[in-house]
Amino acid sequence: MLNIWGVMLFIRLSWIVGQAGIGLSVLVIGMATVVTTITGLSTSAIATNGFVRGGGAYYLISRSLGPEFGGAIGLIFAFANAVAVAMYVVGFAETVVELLKENGTLMIDEMNDIRIIGAITVVILLGISIAGMEWEAKIVLLVILILAIGNFVIGTFIPLDSKKPKGFFGYNADIFMENFGPDFRQEETFFSVFAIFFPAATGILAGANISGDLADPQSAIPKGTLLAILITTLVYTLFIVVSIVGSCVVRDATGNVNDTFVNELTNCTTAACKLNYNFSSCHTQPGAECHYGLMNNFQVMSMVSGFAPLISAGIFSATLSSALASLVSAPKIFQALCKDSIYPGFQMFAKGYGKNNEPLRGYILTFLIALGFILIAELNVIAPIISNFFLASYALINFSVFHASLAKSPGWRPAFKYYNMWISLVGAILCCIVMFVINWWAALLTYVIVLGLYIYVTYKKPDVNWGSSTQALTYLNALQHSIRLAGVEDHVKNFRPQCLIMTGAPNARPALLHLVHAFTKNVGLMICGHVHMGPRRQAMKELSTDLAKYQRWLIKNKMKAFYAPVHAEDLRDGGQYLMQAAGLGRMRPNTLVVGFKKNWRQSDMRDVETYINLFHDAFDVQYGVVVIRLKEGLDISHLQGQGMTYFFQKKQGKSNIDVWWLFDDGGLTLLIPYLITTKKKWKDCKIRVFIVCLKNSISNANTLSFEKMIEPFRLHEDDKEQEVADKMKEDEPWRITDNELELYKTKVLTYRQIRLNELLKEHSSTANIIVILPVARKGAVSSALYMAWLEVLSKDLPPILLVRGNHQSVLTFYS
Repeated sequence: MLNIWGVMLFIRLSWIVGQAGIGLSVLVIGMATVVTTITGLSTSAIATNGFVRGGGAYYLISRSLGPEFGGAIGLIFAFANAVAVAMYVVGFAETVVELLKENGTLMIDEMNDIRIIGAITVVILLGISIAGMEWEAKIVLLVILILAIGNFVIGTFIPLDSKKPKGFFGYNADIFMENFGPDFRQEETFFSVFAIFFPAATGILAGANISGDLADPQSAIPKGTLLAILITTLVYTLFIVVSIVGSCVVRDATGNVNDTFVNELTNCTTAACKLNYNFSSCHTQPGAECHYGLMNNFQVMSMVSGFAPLISAGIFSATLSSALASLVSAPKIFQALCKDSIYPGFQMFAKGYGKNNEPLRGYILTFLIALGFILIAELNVIAPIISNFFLASYALINFSVFHASLAKSPGWRPAFKYYNMWISLVGAILCCIVMFVINWWAALLTYVIVLGLYIYVTYKKPDVNWGSSTQALTYLNALQHSIRLAGVEDHVKNFRPQCLIMTGAPNARPALLHLVHAFTKNVGLMICGHVHMGPRRQAMKELSTDLAKYQRWLIKNKMKAFYAPVHAEDLRDGGQYLMQAAGLGRMRPNTLVVGFKKNWRQSDMRDVETYINLFHDAFDVQYGVVVIRLKEGLDISHLQGQGMTYFFQKKQGKSNIDVWWLFDDGGLTLLIPYLITTKKKWKDCKIRVFIVCLKNSISNANTLSFEKMIEPFRLHEDDKEQEVADKMKEDEPWRITDNELELYKTKVLTYRQIRLNELLKEHSSTANIIVILPVARKGAVSSALYMAWLEVLSKDLPPILLVRGNHQSVLTFYS
């Protein structure tokens, strides 16, 4: 109540009625009350939904909408409160200067005296705030304020002849009728008057702003806020319509006791004329000065009251209490914001001092901001600035409630039930509209500031998790769209590679991730599969830890991917689990991506058998397969995150992506290169498609090299007893039999791989990426021979993608 009555009640309400008239003044108050009541209901809902800590409006908005909006409005609201200090202090200084003027004791001139008195006052208030005496001061100020209001009401019933030249005649129907309509002057409009009055309504968050100091904020904030709005609105309306200006004081008066009618004038129509006072010189004589009346005198309440000094004391109490509240609120809001580390540059203001953790640094900053605006020394200039910032805060508080209700989060269950999500939305829209009509350029500037701060926080992604309604609504939207998508049949035009990448720990193979990310970013699903093997109990603990750790790593490195760990006895089982269960609804992988097993010749061949069987398992469940090979290898875990991390992150320049088309696999071999070239880093690359006709002979050196490579993996059954050969073949199915080798030599498949490698080196050695489709036949080719084919095909080449679709068509030829 102290904040809402504040400066406007005593030194601007009479001027507002003079400009807008009784009817529109009531509308001004009504509009402000609608905005504040809706915001009060929304504030009450948020405040009763959980424990409210210090930080007021910032805490309420940030914990509801998240750090992006919370951080933006926290800065703006703290700044608005700092500027409000200046507004209230300037109101106080105006009154002091009026008293000095009446006694002829001005120090310099009115404007500079306001600056001097305002500066001294804000220094004293700073001392009171730092000393922690604001509560004791407020109690004294409240008593004085109530006495001043009572003194004013009594004064309206005691009209004195000495006050009539100054425009006060007591209750009069003619004055009421004359003051009912508007009389806008000095380029004022309804909305400019509303902008000046609206800061009077901004005190509704005074309780929320000190929520950390309240014993039971969940109970106190709703009761205190709504009762304060009700009582202050009734008092404002009562003063306008019944007592002050509405019925007792005319708009213009000279203050000259000689401006009375000696003879009755028949053409007199003003209320003052009917009461035998001639104030027509205010309008008819150029240069005439009228210092009294609603339009000209900001101290009407002092003049009307029964005991003027008490009104001055009331003005002092209203302005100083409001200034004190804002001076305490702004640092606390700013401190809460800084503690959340949303803006690292402001971290120094998070530090508190003493047993109450007082934000002394915030007090100094608020003091400096307030002092800067005090030097403006014009209340009517400062007030609209505050209106915009407070309206922006109110808009977001209302939107928070709408957003939280829309998200239907189980965590949104406020104890305060007298709110409605649609009314809150109307309140948010109303605040935005009012901002615009008050001052369109200031509103645009506020919108730009909020948007800029929102984008900054979104880009920086502070490491906070407040269970905001943004998270809840994101989940709800994702759930609803996933369910809707589940009812849609597949169509070739909507096919996109959705990749399950067998990465292990994602940070161990960043080049693999970056390349796949190049053709899935914003167009396809990307899941990083990690198979944990070993003792189950230990693996399950690792699963839980790694899930959070590596998902954070993906987000930090701007990878639009999911991390999916599983526990299995071996890699093949784990791969099968992931291929069968990864994803949700239509958001399921359709392409298995693995790195080339570069060390296959030194590995246990049972691991190689498992590796090759992964491909066959993928084809069995209608997956495509992509094998990625780099000369340098993919696993950089031994380098602790350095090495190949940036290979595919840099701009690729004007080069080629070469596609070697061997046979039709459904089109995946062409689709992936196309998707890569749609990304910014690859847009200058050109796709070249090669169709192969093998007629030329193969060099003997390459043939001998291939035969030497496969020699350790051959069975040589012709040189062994039949039983020994059969037993060896059963125990080691990966071995290459003589019959198998002769069969594929006859079919030219082995030598085809060798010749292809020669052609690739000849034509594609400078390509950024080579995409080629190898042949794989389940059960017909041993693992060792298949790995030998892949080895000889892809060795000593630029990055190569061995792609094999599942023969499902993924390319469209007709719409």
